[in-house]
Amino acid sequence: MSDKFDAIAVPFAPLIGVAPLMRRAFLKEDMAPLAAALLKRAQDNPGDANACLDCSTVLQLSGERDIALAVQAQAIEINPLYSLPVAAPALRLLVLMGPGDLMANTPIEFLLEDSDVAIELLYLTMDAAWPEIVPDHDVMLVAVAESDANQPLLQLLAGVSADWPRPVVNLPERIAVLSRDGVCAALADADGIEMPVTARIDRATLESLAAGTMAVEAILPGDVFPLIVRPIGSHAGQNLDRMACAADIGAYLERVDAQRFYISRFVDYRSADGMFRKYRIVLVDGQSFVCHFAVSAHWMIHYLNAGMSESAEKRAEEAACMADFDTGFALRHAGALQAIDRRIGLPYVGIDCAETADGKLLVFEVDNAMIVHAMDDEVVYPYKKPAMQKVFHAFRQMLERARQRS
Repeated sequence: MSDKFDAIAVPFAPLIGVAPLMRRAFLKEDMAPLAAALLKRAQDNPGDANACLDCSTVLQLSGERDIALAVQAQAIEINPLYSLPVAAPALRLLVLMGPGDLMANTPIEFLLEDSDVAIELLYLTMDAAWPEIVPDHDVMLVAVAESDANQPLLQLLAGVSADWPRPVVNLPERIAVLSRDGVCAALADADGIEMPVTARIDRATLESLAAGTMAVEAILPGDVFPLIVRPIGSHAGQNLDRMACAADIGAYLERVDAQRFYISRFVDYRSADGMFRKYRIVLVDGQSFVCHFAVSAHWMIHYLNAGMSESAEKRAEEAACMADFDTGFALRHAGALQAIDRRIGLPYVGIDCAETADGKLLVFEVDNAMIVHAMDDEVVYPYKKPAMQKVFHAFRQMLERARQRS
């Protein structure tokens, strides 16, 4: 066995971790006292990286993103390795993480919460050398999400993982394809899939579209208004908007100061009743699972703004979707989902999608870092936890299969 594996002791109080902290925030708990306590711990013990990393998470959950990332960077500089042990581990998982917010890495803590998997989180940056010693483990998972900033890190990890002496889940070179335009190219011409061509453009080009000096077809051959525009690197619908005409782009540029954008044709995916329906699916070793289903009168759906908690009718539809998923949605789109699995080539990946009027799978995004969880109120959403337990069980089985390949 290579001597690069060894046990590394982590001092101070254990890491609380993202999952317990996010659950407290999800339940509307006042996080200020905890943030203050963690800050005091870090100040009293400058080497307490666990306090710094937990404090960073609390700050992110409190909306203090810039400060949170600065504290996170300090934590990673103190110690890049963090442990989430279990009493009787049946599998040891090394997770390669990159710096960033809560959408910057695969949500591993939610996927393995209350499991028998001991997790070691190893944060890597381009500024720091690969550690000479890492904890021994059964499987390594690359959690780093695709972004322009992370492309160099993913390239570095591709070189590391190529001859890694343990099984590797989610190869970094496959993750690197998950940009919006990269996914579009990977899924081009796949049967049963609708994903409009997505192009990267700079601000000057968008200004030309707004002024009418450039036609949409010059960027998106065969396409016309309406368009979807969003800044590159944005998530959760931030500054995502629909452009019905060139004048809308001008107004958009007045309020959004980004320099680079994604642009694509808008697809009206309303159902016959005039409502929009969006699915979050995960593929685990090629098998599809539904994580949530949202219904909204607005085309830009996010689960938290779709009014699901306020509508028993919408929740009943989601419950039915989850109950019938294997014989309904998954069966209708089996070919499309198999094509995504084959072309993307990741054992674990998430898909935000919908259905078009002509029955195709409309793909919005494919990503290895989509948040999936079982935090919803079980009284309001009694059907959610059983559906998510299927996901978590499948993920655990996938890790076991990976280990057996060693």
